Amino acid sequence: MAVPGQGAEGRSALLLKVVMAGESCVGKTSIVRRYTEPNAAAAFSSSSSYLPTIGIDFKVKCITLSGTRVKLQIWDTAGQERFHTLSTSYFRGAQGFVLVYDITNLDSFQGVTSWMKDIHEKAGDEVDIILLGNKCDKESERVVPKHKGEKLAWEHGIPFFETSAKDNVNIEDAFSVLTKEILEKKSWVLYDLDVVDLNESKKRTCCAF
Repeated sequence: MAVPGQGAEGRSALLLKVVMAGESCVGKTSIVRRYTEPNAAAAFSSSSSYLPTIGIDFKVKCITLSGTRVKLQIWDTAGQERFHTLSTSYFRGAQGFVLVYDITNLDSFQGVTSWMKDIHEKAGDEVDIILLGNKCDKESERVVPKHKGEKLAWEHGIPFFETSAKDNVNIEDAFSVLTKEILEKKSWVLYDLDVVDLNESKKRTCCAF
């Protein structure tokens, strides 16, 4: 979609806050890195592993969809219970959520409903959410059938993808679908990429994250 008065040739873009949510070690950090650092292929070798995220981290991805320039600010939250309060505090003000479970971990799938509740309590009922069943490259270790993920997403009325950060399966498509849904609701904050006016900063940027 195109924003009135703003095009690919224009100076303005849209700032969207997207938050990763889900249990620890489901692959949230790997998904973010795959999406924001597509050329870092070596980071996704079968021998690679990540330590659980401690607290909060975020990456930025600039894209163009249907002539609209978008800057995604993607917040990677910790899934461990001891960081739960901290992680969910970053849910406020988000326009979109990427809710992730691990297809080889039944507990992570069963925890999706609780994460959905946290999202709606902190960010409201109108926020856009996408559900990802990650690590689909580990088919031999699968314990959560694909149809269960599809059914859960259907019950909540949200899009669903099975993904693999390692093999780069459906990562780009998932973020594109989420971004399009957010733009269709126009739940975005307009900011200017090229001009920084200190006197007008409060009007041009969203600092309430």
